Amino acid sequence: MNRTNQGRTSLKRRRRKEDRMTEFDRLPAELRRWLSTAMLPWRPRSVRKTYTKALDRIGDPDQALAELDRVERRLIARDAARIWGDMHPGARIEGD
Repeated sequence: MNRTNQGRTSLKRRRRKEDRMTEFDRLPAELRRWLSTAMLPWRPRSVRKTYTKALDRIGDPDQALAELDRVERRLIARDAARIWGDMHPGARIEGD
């Protein structure tokens, strides 16, 4: 019996060999704070990459964090639509 709490999702799951806690500890404080409240199980490396791209493009750290929020909402909406259908409230992206 599989006793992990991964829930039902269409998002890819991958096993990684790196130490996620070490990666988390190396993140800047603002990214650790964001990641600690994220709804999805982001990898620290993915958060850093997405944030860095947004920061390079936008130039404002607060706006780059807002971009992380938008990316996460899009991922949740896409997953909700695949799992429960387009009519599910989570399948709608608001504010974009």
